[in-house]
Amino acid sequence: MKTVILGITGGIAAYKAAELARLFVRSGEEVQVVMTPSAQRFITPLTLQTITGRQVFTDLFAPLSGERVRHVELAEEARVLVVAPATANTLAKMAAGIADNLLTTLFLAVRCPVVLVPSMNENMYEHPAVQENLERLRARGCRIMTPDCGRLACGVIGRGRMPEPAEIFNYVRAVLSPKDFAGVRALVTAGPTREHLDPVRFISNASTGRMGFAVARALQERGAEVILVTGPTELKPPPGVAVVAVETAEQMYRAVLEHYSRCRLVVKTAAVADYRPADAAPQKLKKKESSLSLELVANPDILKELGRQKGDRVLVGFAVETEAPVEHARLKLKEKNLDLIVVNNPSTPGCGFAVETNQVKLINRQGEMEELPLMGKEELAHRLLDRVAPLLRPEEGEASSKESE
Repeated sequence: MKTVILGITGGIAAYKAAELARLFVRSGEEVQVVMTPSAQRFITPLTLQTITGRQVFTDLFAPLSGERVRHVELAEEARVLVVAPATANTLAKMAAGIADNLLTTLFLAVRCPVVLVPSMNENMYEHPAVQENLERLRARGCRIMTPDCGRLACGVIGRGRMPEPAEIFNYVRAVLSPKDFAGVRALVTAGPTREHLDPVRFISNASTGRMGFAVARALQERGAEVILVTGPTELKPPPGVAVVAVETAEQMYRAVLEHYSRCRLVVKTAAVADYRPADAAPQKLKKKESSLSLELVANPDILKELGRQKGDRVLVGFAVETEAPVEHARLKLKEKNLDLIVVNNPSTPGCGFAVETNQVKLINRQGEMEELPLMGKEELAHRLLDRVAPLLRPEEGEASSKESE
């Protein structure tokens, strides 16, 4: 099985490598850690071995357990080589082709993608020698993450800080993802909407936007041009994705229709409010001893309108159902002219809003249903796109349909 090789060098940011290794392992990757001698002064091999479940390699000249040369064998197994943190010293060795430890020797042997994550003092990072080394490595095909700005170990605030493990993980996943959505402009909706009763109160739901943001990120990683229309959420927008922030269902309706004509694919994950108050009070409503009655009116049905204007677009909807989920999802699929619908029951453990996992059923236009196991929303987003990709190429979708018959 191909492995993610995580190279760790001797910088203070080496402590973050443990979390990065954990993220790869949690996503189902086999992770092999290779440490330089200096790295072991900051974090122990035992820590990484416990996280990955694999022996950590540190010594170029350690006795071999088999007949093969270790750095050559590791190179052949590598799916990607990630060096995080990458110190100025290691970058200089790589740029010069120096192979004086296991990691730098392995670097010369790999033929897989290489991701380098520089981490050092700002003055060191900006030094012409370091910048020339980075340019040389970039010209040879290495992917290089730009360091963050922030407080550094030396106490100053500047550029040179290693990005957070989640950012590195997403960057590597983008490098490895197939670019099967290249040339596709996609529109994704996410999050809840808010329908105000007065300036301080509103009707909403528990959606956090995680599923929609995961779909937008997965599409961007796979080469699509992505427009994300999102209701209120605390999530950080995925890099490279155009974000349109809205609050109410009517605002989302207008934003979606504004971009719809230019998009080939639409994935509607947003939990849009079905109703809104007929009249929002201009001032805060005061508490009364008697009961309060609200008149609600229907919001526009965004998904139904998109289905009416569908044309040759691919339209994917989501349904959250607590009763007869499959039957209601099939009805929604037909009524709203969808190509695919994703349905889940939020009362199922590990599913629904405000959690990192979900368990769904996918139903296509032919009525065929596929039940997916419980998984992280990031993984689910990619599994969903695996099913959507053939729909964008009609000849493949037709072939798949005939094979299933």
